[in-house]
Amino acid sequence: MKFSKKFTAAAMVAAMILVAGCGGSGDKKAAAPAAGADKKVTLKLASQFPESHWLVQNMISLQKKAAAKSNGTIDIQISHSGATFKDKNMNDAIMSGALDLGLNTVARWAQVIPAMNVFDVPFLFPSYEQIDKAIDGGVGKMLGDELQKKGVRPLIWADYGFVVWANNKKLCKQPEDFKGMKIRGYSKYSSETLKAVGAASTTMSAGEVYMAIKNGTIDGQISGTPAMMSRKMYEVHKYLTITNNASPEFIVAMNEKSFQKLSANQQKALTEAAKEVQADIRKQAKDADMKATKQMQEKGCEIYNLTDADIKTWQAATKPVWDMFVKENGETGKKLIEICTK
Repeated sequence: MKFSKKFTAAAMVAAMILVAGCGGSGDKKAAAPAAGADKKVTLKLASQFPESHWLVQNMISLQKKAAAKSNGTIDIQISHSGATFKDKNMNDAIMSGALDLGLNTVARWAQVIPAMNVFDVPFLFPSYEQIDKAIDGGVGKMLGDELQKKGVRPLIWADYGFVVWANNKKLCKQPEDFKGMKIRGYSKYSSETLKAVGAASTTMSAGEVYMAIKNGTIDGQISGTPAMMSRKMYEVHKYLTITNNASPEFIVAMNEKSFQKLSANQQKALTEAAKEVQADIRKQAKDADMKATKQMQEKGCEIYNLTDADIKTWQAATKPVWDMFVKENGETGKKLIEICTK
């Protein structure tokens, strides 16, 4: 009798376990996540560039790499063409936490950290390689530390390539050829460079430039040829002067609190993905410039490339802008210039 009762009780327990395992009530509940598994996180990333721009294509690469390396737990949602945040208000959104990630120019960050203007000091960088050498040699660390003080983490230093000068009046070769023209500058120091050669500078959002030139509000702009090509600027200005006078680096910046909300594994995955994308961007910057310049020419733009002698003339004309940068940034400015010219 005792054996029978024990057997009956054991059988009932076994039956209950079996029923629970099979969902005896008919409800099928999802299995609970394994202990320590990372929760899925959605990060919002904004860019002013259209989807076709090569830098946005690299943001899509970041999206895919981060998802793969985090086993699908990091979902980066990309908003392009200034749909959610434009370059003017993007950085405030990142610092406040309204936006997790943003691809924006150092020219905009310079409004918060003036030393960021180093990338717009005219003719400071003689080659694409020199830009990356400077960033890796201390410039990235110095400026990144300043960003961290603002609650922002620089994930990627994104080479933009060099800027050129475009207008719809005439083919310009020498600095004085731009005298009297009204040209859109994208930053404080690009505007000062324009003033140094006698041009009138105006600042506006990149998305407003096409109509401003078409309507005759301005005569031209300083920008990179990939951006010009992606926005079909060849329709409104026909003359390009390949000055390569500045390289307005872009930064993929992240709100530090958003980064700290990630698990250690997710932080590692995102950082590794960002490092790979930064390396890819560096390889692509020069090719993107060359390809877009050729495309602009094929669309009917007339192009002038500065000679070595021309560059010396331009350097002399814009030397006051170098002096201004050092004066405004003191020892930090001197140190940055020293690193960049090594």
